[in-house]
Amino acid sequence: MSTISPHVRKTPTTLADGRDLFYFDDSEPYVTGAETRRLDDPRPLTDRFAPVPDENGVEQPMTGPTMRYDVLTGEWIPHAAHRMNRTFLPPANANPLAPAKPGADYSDGEIPAEDYDVVVFENRFPSLMRVPGIDDIETAFEGEDMWRIRPAAGRCEVICFSPDDSKSLREVSPRRMRTIIEAWADRTEELSKLDGIRQVFAFENRGQEIGVTLHHPHGQIYAYPYLTPRTTQMLQQARAHREATGRNLLRDVMEAELRSGRRVVLESEHWVAYVPMAARWPLEIHVAPRRDVADLAGLTEAERDDLATFYLQILNMMDRFFPAQPDGSLTKTPYISGWHQAPVGEGREDLRLHLQIFSFLRSPGKLKYLAGSESGMGAWISDTTPEKIADRLKEVVADAIADVAAAAAPTAPAPTAPAPTTGKDGTN
Repeated sequence: MSTISPHVRKTPTTLADGRDLFYFDDSEPYVTGAETRRLDDPRPLTDRFAPVPDENGVEQPMTGPTMRYDVLTGEWIPHAAHRMNRTFLPPANANPLAPAKPGADYSDGEIPAEDYDVVVFENRFPSLMRVPGIDDIETAFEGEDMWRIRPAAGRCEVICFSPDDSKSLREVSPRRMRTIIEAWADRTEELSKLDGIRQVFAFENRGQEIGVTLHHPHGQIYAYPYLTPRTTQMLQQARAHREATGRNLLRDVMEAELRSGRRVVLESEHWVAYVPMAARWPLEIHVAPRRDVADLAGLTEAERDDLATFYLQILNMMDRFFPAQPDGSLTKTPYISGWHQAPVGEGREDLRLHLQIFSFLRSPGKLKYLAGSESGMGAWISDTTPEKIADRLKEVVADAIADVAAAAAPTAPAPTAPAPTTGKDGTN
């Protein structure tokens, strides 16, 4: 166990098949170390790197996912065929991200403890995985030198935001959001130290429309062994901007949005949120720190404290963007939220931490499909304007701030019933 902040304790353990799991606790008696979450995993799982039988029943060494180089675009494309059989929308009583059932001798879930605050573990069906004994080198595929293949030697982790599968991240308290930020920062720092890792991406997919396979408030953290296409493009633009101006592109973008103010939707002491001038999605917000910082691990305590409330305000704005449901409840806007961080090695001085959160939803019941132009040519066509998106967000920002303030307020104690009045004769 280790205290990683004044309010969070991290406790590592190992699952039955050898994967790492980390509890991040902010509640007693765990945050002080007076007690420890369950650390053993009773499932009879085989070692994840154990040999696997081929079609003839002969055991072969486990190889893991691979990547192929697309010579037409310069991109690495991971191939992880084992993910075709991953868990898909299981019933509530078979949720692998839920805490273990109280009193049960055995639960086929990923988390051994009967309760938790925040937990991170290695994905059971990873897209990227380093296999012991497999060298991370490029080789020719099918004897063709122009076709290159290499192991997808990265790492994929799952982060569970809450033990309650009926809630979404928007509904956690600011205190719990602060713990989640601490977990993101910790994993960013630790994963960045692994051999061959080029960048770390913490993200959340919410909503079946986005493609989630588990209805539980959770996100993922990918450690890539290559620079992703998006990062490569931003790095190219940022370097050109620095050569031309001597300045950081992402800082200049934030400052230009602040000067305009037209698309700025929320500000705090340490953070700025705006709809980007060239927004692609029907609903899109970028969140940037006012200070130049490369990644989540580089945030100060004050910046993390501020972000806990700020992030929840953004999520409440997302859910208030579209009309409420007939029963008055907020629309759970499907979204993707991802932290763009500077690469582990080169480019750290050119790129800068920022969050991109966006939704496919054009209007209730209508999605923006990436059809011919977007999917075939990568040529984006927006169905709205960034200014219209910003105008709507500004309409709901006050209610979003009130939502988070109400969630942060201490719960009032239940009223005490008045004592019965007793007469002189002892009757009531």
